[in-house]
Amino acid sequence: MAPVIDVHVHVYPEQFVRDQELISKKEPHFDLLTHNRVHQWGTADQLIQRMDETGVDQSWIFGFAFRDPGLCAICNDYVIDAVRRYPGRLKGFASVSPLTRGFAAEAERCADAGLIGVGELFPQGQNFDLGDRRQTWRLAAVLEERKLLLNVHTAEPVGHDYDGKGNVGPKEAAAFCLNHPGVKVIFAHFGGGLWLYETMPEMRLALKNARYDTAAWPFLYDARVLAAAKAAGALDKMLYGTDWPILDRERFASRLQSCGLDEREKEAFMGGAAARLLDERER
Repeated sequence: MAPVIDVHVHVYPEQFVRDQELISKKEPHFDLLTHNRVHQWGTADQLIQRMDETGVDQSWIFGFAFRDPGLCAICNDYVIDAVRRYPGRLKGFASVSPLTRGFAAEAERCADAGLIGVGELFPQGQNFDLGDRRQTWRLAAVLEERKLLLNVHTAEPVGHDYDGKGNVGPKEAAAFCLNHPGVKVIFAHFGGGLWLYETMPEMRLALKNARYDTAAWPFLYDARVLAAAKAAGALDKMLYGTDWPILDRERFASRLQSCGLDEREKEAFMGGAAARLLDERER
């Protein structure tokens, strides 16, 4: 039986809770996302407790993608320590600010410490254009050189607005893949619907290294979305992710029960596909 792997989890050092207001004054996106009714704080230790309670075998953890590289480094130190304290249970991603001096060296430091990727990046919040090769080539270079995965925030270009939705959707995500076909990238929140365009032969080829996580699913789509992804030939690229601590496995239960997948397909979605992606990365 495949392990249950949650590929989209945020953890925060306790000092961020203590210094929330101070950080918010210099980081507008942090201010936006931490001062709303859905935000929750969670530490690595609290995550492990919740994983044990809900039957999650492994989580892929991020800090917060700040503009300020010093704050990113604090996140990364915390994630590195958590991964070392819970080997096998946690895999870590580095927070970097792609237009700041020294970000590549920070990504290298985190790779040397055993982290497997970079993310979840916030293009709008960090003030960079995901679809502009001039702004992303240095990021892509370090990702490919160190075989790091990338997780980047995306959102659906239609529907209601909400805090943190941002302006990065399928068009910008597709442009990144066209510009950097060698990067293995996970587009958060169903890629804003990018998976639908895998029905276009040219885009299926362009998106060969793209994956899509299901973070915040209960806030965005009904249970039929995975059946739709299956019909589009993209189910094998869907990765189970919750956006913990905002949501967890229990909040996904009703959708999984009525999503229209058989047990083998559910098992692949809940962890098998993520395990394969890890294997591909390590080759």
